[in-house]
Amino acid sequence: MVSRLTIERAIVDKIVAHARADHPDEACGVVAGAIGSDRPVRFIAMTNAERSPTFYRFDSMEQFQVWREMDDRDEEPVVIYHSHTATPAYPSRTDVSYASEPNAHYVLVSTADPDEHEFRSFRLVDGEVTEEEVQVVETYG
Repeated sequence: MVSRLTIERAIVDKIVAHARADHPDEACGVVAGAIGSDRPVRFIAMTNAERSPTFYRFDSMEQFQVWREMDDRDEEPVVIYHSHTATPAYPSRTDVSYASEPNAHYVLVSTADPDEHEFRSFRLVDGEVTEEEVQVVETYG
């Protein structure tokens, strides 16, 4: 089975805009969706606690609040995203080691080129990296 992320263009645009705004530091965040739906709908930009161009880490208190809010809304993290500011949009060893949501799509955006961006999605499970197709739609049907 080929894994695929289907995502609305407006959400892609928000992720890319966040990545550009935080450049040269890595940006990070989550797109929540109803539990079991695999449909990312609620964009949540988060703070990179590291404020680093080469590493990201969610602020622990902010992450606790965001995950609790998702819990209260019967949501889960459908997409976990971050940017790479000088390298391609491919998970680093650190990214893979920190991946803790086996059902999430891990989206990477490269802002290395100021005029273009690279937007890719991966499944990161048990240390294995599997790239998946990204289907950008205007709206969910």
